[in-house]
Amino acid sequence: MTPFEITILGSNSAVPTPTRHPTSQLLNINHHYYLIDCGEGAQIQMRKFGIKFQRIEHIFISHLHGDHYFGLIGLLNTMHLLGREKPLTIHANRMLREILNLQLSVSNTKLKYEIHYNYLDDETESVILKDHNVEVTATPVNHRIPCFGFIFRETEKPLNIKKESLQSLKLGVEEIKLLKQGKDIHRATETIYAADATEAPLSLRKYAFITDTKPKESYYEAIKNSDILYHESTFMGDATQRAADTFHTTNLQAAEIALKTNCKKLVLGHFSTRYTKLEPIKVEAQTIFKNTELAIEGTTFKIEH
Repeated sequence: MTPFEITILGSNSAVPTPTRHPTSQLLNINHHYYLIDCGEGAQIQMRKFGIKFQRIEHIFISHLHGDHYFGLIGLLNTMHLLGREKPLTIHANRMLREILNLQLSVSNTKLKYEIHYNYLDDETESVILKDHNVEVTATPVNHRIPCFGFIFRETEKPLNIKKESLQSLKLGVEEIKLLKQGKDIHRATETIYAADATEAPLSLRKYAFITDTKPKESYYEAIKNSDILYHESTFMGDATQRAADTFHTTNLQAAEIALKTNCKKLVLGHFSTRYTKLEPIKVEAQTIFKNTELAIEGTTFKIEH
């Protein structure tokens, strides 16, 4: 089975602690790497967890508060120093390009690879990437500055070869590829029909990333029926007013959103530094949405079939 995995690199809110880093996640979808946000220390976390960051093809920056992108210039420079030549695409607010260009300019650094930018300037939901049978949607959320959530979904899968067909027909590698595409195989003495040798693929997988927002129904439809919903939960339920004042969400509100949108699993993150112990955050949220987990750094969440 091809992987659909989310590795947590950073789970804290604005201020890092000795044990928790600002927001960053690495997605491995069918062996293609996508980075969501790049808080301070993200590249160190990737080294720590054995992630080959040169394989990253796209970086998605939700908004321009520092805890979501301060690690980016360091990562880009390391990629350069290690000889990267493959282009990289960054999906972000257009101001990020100016920030990065200034940082590169004052250090007289010319990267060995190209950076392509896809600007997220409009306050409208839109598909921003279709690549490798993955579709990414940016959906605006409700924060103090323009901020986007990102929805990753598989768009199509090849047909599955029936086990009995593999055994009885002694299929070759090229024959399997053609059958998976729905094409019949014409041998000298027989025809193998794709309709007989294959079966429909398993369901398409979906991951939703929502950070730094007040709860807002406008993004509920986008995250509906996600296999995993990552939702910020900066505060616990007794700090509802503090969450509202800072344009954030409580764990109980995130749990209610997961319930309303029929998500299968909820992962909570973006924790305030006021919480030294995280388990109570999960336990409280589970009173509303039982299948709740914490975004503990180094944890990999896998979406299975």
